[in-house]
Amino acid sequence: MDDTLQTASPNADGSGAMFDRIAARYDRLNRILSLGMDRGWRRAAVRALELKPDMRILDLATGTGDLAFEIAAAQDRTTVVGVDPSPNMLEVAGEKLGDRDGRVSFEIGDAQDLRHETNSFDGSTIAFGIRNVPDRLAGLREMARVTRPGGRVVVLELSEPGGGPISAFARLYVHQVVPRIGAFLSGAREYRYLQESIEAFPPAAKFVEMMESVGLRDVEVRSLAFGACHLYVGRSEEEV
Repeated sequence: MDDTLQTASPNADGSGAMFDRIAARYDRLNRILSLGMDRGWRRAAVRALELKPDMRILDLATGTGDLAFEIAAAQDRTTVVGVDPSPNMLEVAGEKLGDRDGRVSFEIGDAQDLRHETNSFDGSTIAFGIRNVPDRLAGLREMARVTRPGGRVVVLELSEPGGGPISAFARLYVHQVVPRIGAFLSGAREYRYLQESIEAFPPAAKFVEMMESVGLRDVEVRSLAFGACHLYVGRSEEEV
């Protein structure tokens, strides 16, 4: 495999244990640090799934469940299984779940080694989580495996903004403002990891190559917020 695909994350700190420590503050910090744009990004990811009635969707790195809830709300006969390695994040997700109608469920799991059967979901998503998976190719391969032929695999991820004056401001915000505000509001150093992991994430074209290398086809990428975030969409093939 070409080393330029960066199959593994160089950061070892994006673990379930790390997110356990910030779970109680995670939602509030995300709203502040993304200037509220993360909600619109998630809605774009939901639209990319092209939901139809009675679909079953897998949401990896589900965290506190925001994307899982958006998916369920977009189509009232869709069921969603949210998987995350952090018990504390899933505890917050469970509190937000409340007495909903049972179409959303959560479980602890590893994106690199899913317990679900091949072709058992109509689509799969991961939002702001693939850069934390130690072996990104393994995570993508598992998403492709569990998604039925023709089903959509949707990845939403933060990225290093590109060129241009507005992108320069976005880079300054990611590199300097995000870790400082995060540390101030949370009292934790984990938000320095956020900036470092974004910087280390491969460029959009390379990540598209990674998706194609696990058998996903018709892969498209859309730049959001002047390149601070990208939405990747591919389709699962018969065999991966």
